[in-house]
Amino acid sequence: MNTHNSFDERFVFEGKAKTWSLIAIAIGVIAIIAGFLVNADRTFSNLLLMGYYFTCVCAAGGVFCAIQYAAQAGWSASMIRIPQAFIKVLPIAAAILIVIIGAGIHFTHNVVIHGQTVAQPYLYAQWATPGLTDPKSPLYDPMVTGKSGFLNIPFFFIRLVLFLGLYSLIGWMLVKYSVSEDEIGGMSNYKKSFNAACVFLLIFGLTDPLFGFDAIMSLEARWYSTMFGWYNLAALWVSGLAVLTLTMILLKEKGYFSWLTEDHMHNMGLYMFAFSIFWTYVWFFQFLLTYYANIPEEAVYFYKRWEPEFKPWFWLNIVINFAAPFLMLMARDYKRKFNLLKWVSIIIILGHWLDYYVMIMPETVGPKGRGFWFEEVGIFIGFAGLFTFLMLNALSKFKSLVPKNHPFLEESLHHHI
Repeated sequence: MNTHNSFDERFVFEGKAKTWSLIAIAIGVIAIIAGFLVNADRTFSNLLLMGYYFTCVCAAGGVFCAIQYAAQAGWSASMIRIPQAFIKVLPIAAAILIVIIGAGIHFTHNVVIHGQTVAQPYLYAQWATPGLTDPKSPLYDPMVTGKSGFLNIPFFFIRLVLFLGLYSLIGWMLVKYSVSEDEIGGMSNYKKSFNAACVFLLIFGLTDPLFGFDAIMSLEARWYSTMFGWYNLAALWVSGLAVLTLTMILLKEKGYFSWLTEDHMHNMGLYMFAFSIFWTYVWFFQFLLTYYANIPEEAVYFYKRWEPEFKPWFWLNIVINFAAPFLMLMARDYKRKFNLLKWVSIIIILGHWLDYYVMIMPETVGPKGRGFWFEEVGIFIGFAGLFTFLMLNALSKFKSLVPKNHPFLEESLHHHI
């Protein structure tokens, strides 16, 4: 390997990393096929869970880059190629999520409602089932009808494509300007990156809560929470930080990014610690305000999750995603230990998978969705393998792991706190 003074180091995607990621993808494909043969509604729910998680983690790479450029931060310049690799995977993740949602709405199964057999979509049945907005239909629901100006299939997909398309486009611009900066030098591309980052953060901040409303909250169209979008934004950011941190540590263990020190990892640990607290703040107040008001159409969301089938996972969710990072990252020295950070990252990644599980399963599958079977495990492994393969392949395309003409590179290489 080259030393930290060499700006020509490239990542080579081969060996065990490629082999195991392909094996994981194969496991996921087998789990999906078997799941559709055994329990299609549970399989669709897990595909939505992992498709959404996959997209959120890739989008978090764009958020990370945009924050660093907008803040003109220097400490992160030498590691920026990793979140840029996340950005390059985002269009693929977005396309997969849209296909999953489209298939979940298109394909139906028969259920009995009010003594009548109804062809109900596997996903978003509370508003996408035909007849809910027709006053002549026995399925007519005035509450859903009142929301149909927003929750209708054409507008729903327009929003998804628009939001994810904008994140992908501006993220692509950030990567493009960084690569051009390496080739021609100067400050022009950095200034373009700064402007693009500000636009990205403005658009993302305004639209990501709506993305959470659409993809997850609209599964329960009769329920609403004004805090739900920010809750999902916090989950996106924390889980993305955990995947970024884990990726950095694993690559360093393989001999890459030798210039990353405990000072860089301290910053990543601080990020995870701080935003785990923020996630907990939003989680608690969404729960507290609903409990205090005790309005039936709001409380029904938590009532479902307090059923015996889901109540243990509901409380385990807050323990894993708050108590674990809080206790393990509170001390300064803990944030500077690579091995500890690696395990905290894994805990947060699994914890926010459970968070999405608790958001999705009680509505889409109901009490029979309790527990973790081969669909949950296999599809998680498959998407983890797909992300690893695509992200590392994208990372290998960079001519250098160091943005050699970044104006703050020297500050990052000598970062000390």
